[in-house]
Amino acid sequence: MNLKATALPQSQEPARLPAGIWKIVSVAAIGSFMSQLDATIVNVSLPDLVTTMHAPFSVIQWVVSGYLLALALTLPLSGWLVGRIGGRAVYVGCFGAFTITSGLCALAWSASSLITFRLLQGMAGGLLAPMAQMMVARAAGSHLPKVASAVTMPVLLAPLLGPVVAGAILSVASWRWIFLLNLPFGLLALVLAVLFLPDDRAEVRPRSLDMTGLALLAPALSFLLYGTDHAGQLLGQIVLCGALLLFVAYFRWAQRKGDSALIDLRLFHTPAFSAAATTMFLLNGVTFAGQMLLPVWLIHACGVSSDRTGLFMLPLGLGMMCTYPLMGHLTDRFGIRRLTSCGALCACVGSLLLAVLAYTGLNGGILAIALFLRGAGIGTVGIPAMSAGYASVARPNIPMATTALNIVQRIGGPTITTLCATFLGWQLPTAAIPHAISGAFTETFGLLCMFHALLLVATLQLPSALHRKTLSS
Repeated sequence: MNLKATALPQSQEPARLPAGIWKIVSVAAIGSFMSQLDATIVNVSLPDLVTTMHAPFSVIQWVVSGYLLALALTLPLSGWLVGRIGGRAVYVGCFGAFTITSGLCALAWSASSLITFRLLQGMAGGLLAPMAQMMVARAAGSHLPKVASAVTMPVLLAPLLGPVVAGAILSVASWRWIFLLNLPFGLLALVLAVLFLPDDRAEVRPRSLDMTGLALLAPALSFLLYGTDHAGQLLGQIVLCGALLLFVAYFRWAQRKGDSALIDLRLFHTPAFSAAATTMFLLNGVTFAGQMLLPVWLIHACGVSSDRTGLFMLPLGLGMMCTYPLMGHLTDRFGIRRLTSCGALCACVGSLLLAVLAYTGLNGGILAIALFLRGAGIGTVGIPAMSAGYASVARPNIPMATTALNIVQRIGGPTITTLCATFLGWQLPTAAIPHAISGAFTETFGLLCMFHALLLVATLQLPSALHRKTLSS
């Protein structure tokens, strides 16, 4: 397999967006939104489920945990499925399965049946987000930065809206309507998918399924998510070790299999793709680690009440929302490397201000500036980095690139979050000594700044402009 990269000057790129691109983007956004919404929408109903299902919370919590684990379980299959039956067929099939299993969740008669249906729902939903990315990347080409925000914004907003939507439903109806809500939207999305998504059967490249790779990679991802969520327990630590061993085994296996592996590791030999993957790993990590640390610091070190914590964190989301709609224009004007490095630097400065506040004490004005800088900086990194990754591979390899980028991104969040949480646990004193608590959070935010610095270094390895790959065998 020989890969040739051709850098295209921006003046030679077609100025107009491809025909029908916004129809494809709208369908893709619905799928991403619904799968992510269902990751958090059930949280508010857990107390009701404990009462209705006559089951302990330790069992009912698997309604949420099982869904999140199932999201990761099917992710490695996405590239192979697209090569086998085409992206449109996979997307429509997953959306249909997601809608049907939502109805089954609403009809659940026991805790075990609800958990089973949620696992099936998660397995279908796990493919919706990567399929949405892949279809938009294929259709948009070098224009991806101009349209990607329309797919990314719903993914960011959905987890935040989940508890709000659930609370509104539970105030007037039972928990079953949380799942029934998916039915009309799912049917509408299916109709739109059939009408708007292009027929890509001509791009199908069937290949045999790497069963050994799937048996190693799928449980490795699920073990990683479970282990990081229970890292403070012995079982969680054992599961984490198991995940690490499975990842190592998969890497050795994939190196032997080459392009017949579930994910061809030779994709990472392309510098631009490797830089994009590293950037997305670190970006997802610092984003989730910050979202974990901020509420803990505000509540336990600053004495902010739980209901006011959300208000203090509003500038973070505002910063992201201000930059996402401008991604296309900013990428055209400044280029990928300059834009992402400036964004990473802004996020690093914002996190450094958090470390200063942890040491000196809470100041609402400085906190708002720090969080806005952090949100705006993070918002300017993800889409250009993803665009650079997709542009660095040949069009037939986009499905496999989608799988690889999504897996790397999924790993980054729990990995860096766990490192920061573990470090904070080591630093926190057993007694409530204000000075010691302040020092613990200062040092932990300092560790977060180090990861932000690594993110800045990674963005400097990204190409300054998009490249197109041509593939010849």
